[in-house]
Amino acid sequence: MPFRSRCRGCWKNAGFGGGCHWCTEAVFQSLRGVTEVAQGFIAADPPHQAYSEAVSVTWDPDLIGFDDLIAVHLATHASMSQHKMRGKYRSAVYVKSDARADHARRIIAELAEQTGSAFVTAVLPFRAFKASDKRYQNYYDRNREGPFCAAYIEPKLALLRQRFAGLRREVGHVD
Repeated sequence: MPFRSRCRGCWKNAGFGGGCHWCTEAVFQSLRGVTEVAQGFIAADPPHQAYSEAVSVTWDPDLIGFDDLIAVHLATHASMSQHKMRGKYRSAVYVKSDARADHARRIIAELAEQTGSAFVTAVLPFRAFKASDKRYQNYYDRNREGPFCAAYIEPKLALLRQRFAGLRREVGHVD
């Protein structure tokens, strides 16, 4: 059963990292209930204190659940691969409380069991955020026709259209 806050109108926030933040930004911007996506770099506690590409996501829990966001995140990056670029592209869900960390770990474990997957995605404390240079923010919206978007972002959005159609923002609709 999806996690839903009991606090109507409350806004929730967490960080998500795993691949290029241009891709991650576009994925979360396309979801209903997501009210803000800040592209940049997130640091956690040692040994993960170095900044890694990620996004800070704010959402309305009355419109989309934390479990839905994690499921989308795990499906749209190499969440089962401990590849050599993990320093720059740490696979993580960054949270701001122990309760949220416990919840995120349960969601990841449940999804792993349901899918038979072995996720490398860590749940880490969200300690610091640095925004990307303005020229890189909203990258997909400003560069849709470019080769990077066609090669890397569009396939992730196609996966969303296929597997998570019910979570997608309506075209032209602003939450």
